[in-house]
Amino acid sequence: MRVLYVDDDRVNSLLFAELCRMAPGVSVEAAGTAAEALELLERIEADLLVLDLHLPDGDGFSLLPRLWQKAGRRLPAYLCSADDPAQVEVQARAAGFEACWSKPLDVPLVLAALRRHAGPSGKE
Repeated sequence: MRVLYVDDDRVNSLLFAELCRMAPGVSVEAAGTAAEALELLERIEADLLVLDLHLPDGDGFSLLPRLWQKAGRRLPAYLCSADDPAQVEVQARAAGFEACWSKPLDVPLVLAALRRHAGPSGKE
């Protein structure tokens, strides 16, 4: 399963990639901006999206439908934010995200979601 992770903080991207190494069959492609994510999705086929709420050229809410359109399908997606989850969760679900993950990420929660989407064989 390939995850497209979009976050302008390179440290967060590296940490997420390391976290994904603990989930068999999961690989990560990272982008630092909305524009990079859209460009990257032209070259790769993603199975799951993880988007930061605040990006230098937009936000996760406005990026999600553009990525779905580019992919030609509604990919499962998670929003990441350091904002108060109580203020973001409802809006995230209304926008189509499966959940809003708070930063710093809850490793067991993220791994469980990755494994659920990857399926029993490590691939969805």
